[in-house]
Amino acid sequence: MKILVDADACPVKDIIEETAAKYRLPVLMLIDTSHILTSDYSEIILVSKAPDAVDFALINRTVRGDIVVTQDYGVAAMALGKGAYAIHPSGKNYTDNNIDVLLMERDIAKKCRRAGERIGGHAKKRTSADNERFAGAFTMLCERALENDSLK
Repeated sequence: MKILVDADACPVKDIIEETAAKYRLPVLMLIDTSHILTSDYSEIILVSKAPDAVDFALINRTVRGDIVVTQDYGVAAMALGKGAYAIHPSGKNYTDNNIDVLLMERDIAKKCRRAGERIGGHAKKRTSADNERFAGAFTMLCERALENDSLK
């Protein structure tokens, strides 16, 4: 079992590493060549800047029981399809029960943007409460994944 992170724009890398170290879980952070990332804990995997290169590299390394951290609903859906767990940096767990709605909303928003409609406002600045929410949800997910892994 390992943690895979779509790390290009991930705001919770430090929290992921702290939690992973606590549970002695390996972490793979995937980035494209337009980013720079160093870590004393995680394995950094640098991939091409090609469209979706990080997404496909991450999914190709994902197996049942892994934990994937991503903001991308498509990546989350593929991870769930492989029997992995998936969580958003907001702390929201992606599940088989919510992923279809999230993908449908993404598709509708994309169509609206193509039609010239403005969708949403500016992203809110991340707060310490956001980080605490993610840390709690991520810890619970790690514990659940480890418990399920030990039952195998």
